[in-house]
Amino acid sequence: MPLDPTTDLTELHLHVGGAVAPHVLWAIAHDSGFKLPVKSYWDFCDLVYADPNKVTSLGDYLDILHQWTEKIQSSPAAIERSVYEVIGKEYRSSRVSLMELRFNPMKRNVGGERDLDYIIHAAVRGMDRASLDYGVKVGLIFCLAREFEYDLNEIIVKKAEKYRSQGVIGIDLAGPEQHTLELGGDVDRYRDLFERARKAGLGTTVHTGETTHTGPEGVLAVIDKLKPARIGHGIAAAQSDEAMRKLVEQGIVLELCPSSNLRTRAVESITDLKRVFDRLRTAGVKLTINTDGTYLLGTHLRQEFDLLLDEQIVNDAEVATYIANARAASFIPR
Repeated sequence: MPLDPTTDLTELHLHVGGAVAPHVLWAIAHDSGFKLPVKSYWDFCDLVYADPNKVTSLGDYLDILHQWTEKIQSSPAAIERSVYEVIGKEYRSSRVSLMELRFNPMKRNVGGERDLDYIIHAAVRGMDRASLDYGVKVGLIFCLAREFEYDLNEIIVKKAEKYRSQGVIGIDLAGPEQHTLELGGDVDRYRDLFERARKAGLGTTVHTGETTHTGPEGVLAVIDKLKPARIGHGIAAAQSDEAMRKLVEQGIVLELCPSSNLRTRAVESITDLKRVFDRLRTAGVKLTINTDGTYLLGTHLRQEFDLLLDEQIVNDAEVATYIANARAASFIPR
């Protein structure tokens, strides 16, 4: 049975880069004089969509973000409109009334050519306008990047601290994990940044365990060294009794994104996804359901729940629990 359409939902893991409608990106690109490799709108839609026949890995998925959507959003006017449009669309399509949006402001300032504070102020304006228009509660999460040098990530944390009173609610660490580095001491270089963010009252979450090649070791390293309140994806934890035990003991919440993990082949099939859910659920890990990138994946939050219900991966009682978990785990002040 589909999810009750009157149920208010909470989205904890949604990237602005993957959630703006193609027609909005198309308009932004033309308004800003962005040179596109295609002339047709329909070809452009193909360009910014993670076609399951073409996207076979996390790298393929991220290429679309980095090469097109994030670049198109790289101006104050573009990020303001993008944030505004995402919030309205998610409320209209899925009745998401509590929403956390994440993005890396440095990937919107054209390598330093545009002022970072102007980008952030614009995102805050878009958030405030949409919150007022739709009556929803929204917060922004700033993503650090694994591929950045330390000093750039430190600047992002400083900006998150600076704008905490204006709706910035947390930090994230995103980007592909390098397996051998994560097993070593590489996670250590973020330890002080995460501790600093916590002391500033910011929420902390980390992308880890979202690919098949990294295994649970990256999840364990993140748990032990960064101690986040939440983990983005984290499905590789299902491979390790130790990882699941530590998630439960420390109360770390997983931000699961079913369609995203299927598209990037982090799980190979619905059967594999069901196995992951069964393992995590049996271990008592706190789970939430999210989209990751709505338009990039051709989904929305209500559709994610319906997928899990239709495939009998979860039942109605579990859906209610996951919705409650998301509200309780949100970084947005009550």
